[in-house]
Amino acid sequence: MSLDANIWAWKVRQKQKKGGSIKALKRLVLLSLADRASEDHCAYPSIARLVEDTEMDRKTVLKIIDELVEDGLIEDTGERKGRTKQVKVYRLLGVNGRETVPTMELFKAENDDLKSTNNGTVPTTEQFQQFHERVPTIPVNSPNVGTRNLSKNLSLESKNKKSWFCFKKLREEIYLADDSIDFETIMNSKWAEREKRAFEIYNAEKTMSDDLMIYHFADWVINAYRTKYSNNQNPAFAKPAGTGSKTQQLSEKQIHTFAQKLSQHPEFSSKFSEPGESYDKLAARIAEKLEDPAQAKKWESYLKQVGFNGSLGAAV
Repeated sequence: MSLDANIWAWKVRQKQKKGGSIKALKRLVLLSLADRASEDHCAYPSIARLVEDTEMDRKTVLKIIDELVEDGLIEDTGERKGRTKQVKVYRLLGVNGRETVPTMELFKAENDDLKSTNNGTVPTTEQFQQFHERVPTIPVNSPNVGTRNLSKNLSLESKNKKSWFCFKKLREEIYLADDSIDFETIMNSKWAEREKRAFEIYNAEKTMSDDLMIYHFADWVINAYRTKYSNNQNPAFAKPAGTGSKTQQLSEKQIHTFAQKLSQHPEFSSKFSEPGESYDKLAARIAEKLEDPAQAKKWESYLKQVGFNGSLGAAV
């Protein structure tokens, strides 16, 4: 994190253009970039990270980045980072900071201290001249500067997160897809880790957010369980009789989850979204519609495409 970049981002006065983004939102994206800038004032957080930081939808974040480039506040360096080498590296323009790496130069021969025991090399940067110890700095290629680099004040659990995998989110996705499957039994099985490795290898070259990885892995593991590992002789894999898939209505949690997924479903959104409508607004309209059992029944085929596995009953 660059302190000078953060101070600069707070002081910058954003431009309000006709038809452009709100100044407060532009500042929020700029602050997120500055928070992840290295000593050379470059940052390359992924779009998924910026969406998570700002809680804005992806289209809004991309629009604001374009506006920040037009305003001359950031520039695309042309360099690409990340596992797939597709994450853009942006330079923050106008940051005048003290965070320069000290260079070293030899004393000139005519220096009076040439014969001193302290003779050697010294930093030329003023901020280091009064100290004998070198101040540690974070290299540009440090793992702390990257597509998902985090601030230093995060919890230990967040700092040590090295994988897209999250048990809590996977449990929720599997439950929404098929509540007759016993999540704990599957994840404690010998084949679960094998399927996880196969899934990671299959998607190694794809660029997906952690949430999207979890979403697709839930479908992957359910399919693997049903086609390869399900054993009708072993009742441990299923819940007791009477708790399987039945004619049902969507719960409040399911309505919220599936509304979000349907808002980003290409075929569904192209058919039901309004011109210029954001994903969040479309999701809110969908959730309101899904509260009506009759309407939910009409959209049952779309719901199954985004993970619902059951049979919706008609309105009572």
